Amino acid sequence: MSKKPQKSTLTSAEIAEQTAAFLKSGGSVEYVDKGKSGQFASTGSKQINLKSGQ
Repeated sequence: MSKKPQKSTLTSAEIAEQTAAFLKSGGSVEYVDKGKSGQFASTGSKQINLKSGQ
């Protein structure tokens, strides 16, 4: 029997360290305005209508 993989949990300190290392290595962060996904829609609305065709 194989062992189940342990869940990886990060503390805020670990996330802060990783973020600092990323930025120090030349990485950058792109800020997205509140309420936007940051994704460009390649097609029209993906909203669906759940009402029957009556």
